[in-house]
Amino acid sequence: MARLFHFIGGSTGPWRVTRQQVLSGEPLAAVTHLQIAAGESASPADAAWALRGITSNERYVTSAEKSHLVAVQEGLGRPQASCGALIPIRKTAAWWALTQDARREILEERSRHVQIGLRYLPAVARRLHHCRDLSEHEPFDFLTWFEFAPADAAGFDQLLAELRASEEWRYVDREVELRLIRD
Repeated sequence: MARLFHFIGGSTGPWRVTRQQVLSGEPLAAVTHLQIAAGESASPADAAWALRGITSNERYVTSAEKSHLVAVQEGLGRPQASCGALIPIRKTAAWWALTQDARREILEERSRHVQIGLRYLPAVARRLHHCRDLSEHEPFDFLTWFEFAPADAAGFDQLLAELRASEEWRYVDREVELRLIRD
């Protein structure tokens, strides 16, 4: 199973961009389509940008939380999940200066990140891609990919609103949101 993924923004791809907005920091070049390529991949000639990340172990969840997530999360690629979102995020140097247990304290004990996410499963499927593991020069720390059915779009909006209102989000200094529909 591939661990390295490329998210390629341009004028072609199976996902059509319906909205692209900057929530903080620098924007990405505007694109009309997105494609996702697994493994080593070259960007197509029409690519405005390509972001890469790898899947990895869950770093901030307990074994009980992971078991619960695995039990209720649906996989990606479900036919009814024709809506998608790519949300690249970069956290501040202050976040990365914290110890792992201090980040866990903020992420879950105070911000309730995992608990918030669990309330929206199985309707919203997600996969987190780590960028910092590839290079400290990547433009983002995380690429979060979501898929959901059109009927679950309001729930997805609520999920994002709850997460962005948390203490954890005070450590985000760059965030771009792309909303997509599978063509």
